[in-house]
Amino acid sequence: MNSAVFLDKDGTLIPDVPYNVDPELIVLQDNTIEGLKKLKAKGYLLIVISNQAGVARGLFKEEALHFVKEKLQQLLQSEGVELDGFYFCPHHPEGTVREYSMDCNCRKPKAGMFLKAAKDFNIDLSRSWMIGDILHDVEAGNSAGCKSILIDNGNETEWYMNEFRKPDYLANNINEAANHILYIAKNLS
Repeated sequence: MNSAVFLDKDGTLIPDVPYNVDPELIVLQDNTIEGLKKLKAKGYLLIVISNQAGVARGLFKEEALHFVKEKLQQLLQSEGVELDGFYFCPHHPEGTVREYSMDCNCRKPKAGMFLKAAKDFNIDLSRSWMIGDILHDVEAGNSAGCKSILIDNGNETEWYMNEFRKPDYLANNINEAANHILYIAKNLS
């Protein structure tokens, strides 16, 4: 079975520009590439897991996310990194677009996108990690059976806790998170 590092998109992999689907505004976060390269070199799959409530809120069409995915792929490939998967949830229970207005099982903090990716890529979730910038990311990863890292960049505003919202590690960026993941993997082998 494969191991994966699941990456939140907005605020983690790229700067958080609310409801942005304009490829021209998409850039990678600083201190990202070195860590992603190290993770790929050790055999981890890199998979984006992202809530995209803008679809349910009628701010953009689901198809616009394909251009976002393409831009991310281009940015990463130009640095020698390949994404293995890109999953997004277009739903929101308070959405204004009827077919997307629902309480689904894929919207983080639920684990549906992780479970789908695990099935699609034969992933052992217990040997996988979630890296995100808010505790919903942590909760989703932990609920799926992964270990989790919170990028502590000030984006978290809802510090209520439960058994699934405790990250295994706090990091300042993806490079630091990757170093921690590889340190833990080395010490477990």
